[in-house]
Amino acid sequence: MSDLPASTPTICILLVEDSDIDAELIGAALRRAGLRTELKRVETRTAFEAALQDRACDVVLSDYSLPGFDGLTALRLTRERWPDVPFIIVSGVLGEEFAVDALKAGATDYVLKPRLERLPSAVLRAFSEAHEREERRRAEARLQLLVAELSHRVKNTLASVATVARMTLRRSTDLKSFETAFMGRLKALADAHALIFQAKWGETDIRRVLDRVLAPYAKEGSPGFSLSGPPLKLPPKAALAIALIAYELATNAAKYGALSREGGRIDLQWTDRDGRVQLTWREVGGPQVAQPGELGFGAELIARTAQYELDGSAHMSFEPTGLVCRLDFPAGSQTEARPEMVLSA
Repeated sequence: MSDLPASTPTICILLVEDSDIDAELIGAALRRAGLRTELKRVETRTAFEAALQDRACDVVLSDYSLPGFDGLTALRLTRERWPDVPFIIVSGVLGEEFAVDALKAGATDYVLKPRLERLPSAVLRAFSEAHEREERRRAEARLQLLVAELSHRVKNTLASVATVARMTLRRSTDLKSFETAFMGRLKALADAHALIFQAKWGETDIRRVLDRVLAPYAKEGSPGFSLSGPPLKLPPKAALAIALIAYELATNAAKYGALSREGGRIDLQWTDRDGRVQLTWREVGGPQVAQPGELGFGAELIARTAQYELDGSAHMSFEPTGLVCRLDFPAGSQTEARPEMVLSA
């Protein structure tokens, strides 16, 4: 009977053994212990070197005395080709000095053929420890990748915040107006970041981004906002850009546009065709508007954000019925693939 857990996987073993009898005894010892193994046997150095060119096995078992070479040479060749694969010498050679030499050279274990009952536990322990080391390496590699990605994103987020701060300061008449405008824009970015973190920095649906940013501007009993469009996933960079643009448009509408009057509303529509997104912000029921002599900071920020962060364009038209803003940008991962660019002040 075997005490091994049912989840023990099949272990690929490369056996270097020139004796048919010893090879059979080794295989029988592993089977009796209940180990599931895929045993590949070679007898000569040439066959062993050829086996090392194939996909790495999980464990190497090697006799100490072999035709034309020995276990230490096999160990050296294994370390050159498969540096992380456990190597166990299974030898009929008695003598503590042989075991010491093998372990000093990097062997994982040294099992005597007269005591093959110890071999299954040695194989399983070596396999488990190697698997744990590999998992740790993978975890460390993933952690390093995540840290590098986080550093990259934090750097670009801080650069965007700094640019918004500079541009807001340039257009502010006093500290109070700067604080109000800047903190509002900062909150819009923070809200979008919260959605992105909930999505584990993956894609976020555009409707969730717009709902989050526009919620403070919805009035009880008022039509407020009408959002329509197909499900559309935004990569993180695009989600942040859309959030900032929507905030600018909503703030302007609350001060001067459709949201400054009872009954005013915003119609938001988007489409996704042939890899491009068209989003239209249309104000209805507000005061009559006209083309201003000079575009304000909000319009400038929208245009730059669409260009540099969305790799697209923004067109604003001041129609008698209200402001209309049309965005056009590539959908999906194309937006993320564009190198990061910081808005210039």
